[in-house]
Amino acid sequence: MPTTTDISFLLNDEPQQVSQLAPTLTLLRYLREHLDLTGTKEGCAEGDCGACTVVVGEKDGDRLALKTLNACIAYLPTLHGKAVYTVEYLRRNGGAHPVQQAMVDCHASQCGFCTPGFVMSLWHHYETRIDQGGTDRAELANALAGNLCRCTGYRPILDAGEQMFKLPPVRFDFAPARKRLDSLPGGSLHYEAGAGRFYAPDSLDELLQLRRQMPDSTLLAGGTDIGLRTTKQFRDTGPLIYTLNVPELHELTVDDDVLRIGAAVSLTDAYKAVCKDYPQLAELRDRFASPPIRNAGTLGGNLANGSPIGDSAPWLIALGAQVVLSNADGDRTIALEDLYTGYMQQSRKDDEILRSVIIPRPVPGLQFHCWKVSKRYDSDISAVCGAFALQLEDGKINKARVAFGGMAATCARAGGCEAALNGKPWNKTTLAAAMTALDSDFSPLSDMRASAAYRQTLARNLLQRFYLLSGSDINPAGEQSLRAFTLPENTL
Repeated sequence: MPTTTDISFLLNDEPQQVSQLAPTLTLLRYLREHLDLTGTKEGCAEGDCGACTVVVGEKDGDRLALKTLNACIAYLPTLHGKAVYTVEYLRRNGGAHPVQQAMVDCHASQCGFCTPGFVMSLWHHYETRIDQGGTDRAELANALAGNLCRCTGYRPILDAGEQMFKLPPVRFDFAPARKRLDSLPGGSLHYEAGAGRFYAPDSLDELLQLRRQMPDSTLLAGGTDIGLRTTKQFRDTGPLIYTLNVPELHELTVDDDVLRIGAAVSLTDAYKAVCKDYPQLAELRDRFASPPIRNAGTLGGNLANGSPIGDSAPWLIALGAQVVLSNADGDRTIALEDLYTGYMQQSRKDDEILRSVIIPRPVPGLQFHCWKVSKRYDSDISAVCGAFALQLEDGKINKARVAFGGMAATCARAGGCEAALNGKPWNKTTLAAAMTALDSDFSPLSDMRASAAYRQTLARNLLQRFYLLSGSDINPAGEQSLRAFTLPENTL
């Protein structure tokens, strides 16, 4: 494939060609400062408030797959070969789109600052639900979880989300944009401007060769963390190697025993696949950041980031997941917990990338759950994330895996707790011993999210909650309840 040196994409269906702009220039700044498209706003500059929400289209066979995205942390070169739509696009025919008209009719805008972001999230939801004749309030709430309103209140905005389907429909025509994308330059992107360098290889072999040549480069996937190095920390990223154009990293396969998820599969698509096997993760999925962040971020990137408060690592470790690490010499597979060796430290070699994640599929007798505890329900970082997987047979625990995020310098297993569970009947006596052992597994820190004592209590209480769902002596019928019960004295 040829190599392209300029950034080419569609903006509101018009071609854009960019050169001589820093590769870390965000889409938001490009829209506002270079094109005077000021409908897209900057609020938090970290992908939290949704004021900068745009809709991005990518090739999907003969169609165009749409997703919401935070423009404030999206580096401009990552839009190469894609279609970008801003709030200005919706008035292309001179009149208000049903989404915009519904916002007016329902008095869903007050100061108006956040309104364009809400409109774009609603437009995306409109396009995905119009054939179904509408939506419900719960779906709307999830679709808008990445948009923050400071003054209007969410009731009239949700009203508008329902009202927009009752107005005369205006459908998005995918065909022209899909054809225009085919006319854009293809192949790898090697973009340079000043001292900035951005590489977007289109094959795994090229990616691995670039990584070997530049082991100090920054690997960039969704940019939901790295983007903040520019907008908040004002740090130099060094050369950027973008991984999301590599087809091999988008592979997602299911066989009888495992689910294999490529490192470039978005969090949205990864959790959609995982929740088919483990519906217990549905709440965590919906509380994992926001739709635009899940659309941009990847499961592989979340794990390779190595944060001790990451929300994917605990449940993956509890399930016994593995990761495939690759360099130009080949692949190696290790247990996920062996990837992390210390705070933000990994056993991954300098020239290795995280290629894929291997997740065991459910087997008979598996009891599994995971919970996230945070100050806010939506779009917040965990204070503690606890995951529990027990293999039960005739009420006895054959194998226990318990993992936590937020309790140590890495997401890690609770070895003492597991030892107290293995081989024991899953009853109140075993629970009490496991809760006591858990106290010795971690020495958590106090920070702005939670105190050490609170984290220790949370860990114990999450284990107790898991027992209330799966304990053999209080739930013999397997009912998913949280009935009250009394523990042995001095166990709480």
